Amino acid sequence: MTTHDDRVYLTYILECADRIRDYTHNGNAAFMESSLVQDAVLRRLQTMAESTQRLSDGLKEQAPEVDWRALSGFRNVLVHDYLGGIDLGQVWDAVVLYLPRLEAAVRKLIDEAET
Repeated sequence: MTTHDDRVYLTYILECADRIRDYTHNGNAAFMESSLVQDAVLRRLQTMAESTQRLSDGLKEQAPEVDWRALSGFRNVLVHDYLGGIDLGQVWDAVVLYLPRLEAAVRKLIDEAET
């Protein structure tokens, strides 16, 4: 069962994923060369990960394929480790490898809540 707040956060997560996809559509080289794109992606990843922390535990249990704890840890790295240098290669990998999986899981959660 999803709450109203869960739906708001799920919708925001999808919005972030859409924007990140838009920001990164020119590929890895363009991402690595543009601090503007990097900043936009990092900010969206940060707020998206923050939103995942606010989802109810019951909702998270409905999507065991998502490593919610790792998302929380990733958010902490983005927020607290920025001076130590964020590994942009790892950020790119997260965008390419993990963001589509998260997006699919969130879409499934929304679909299930609407039926």
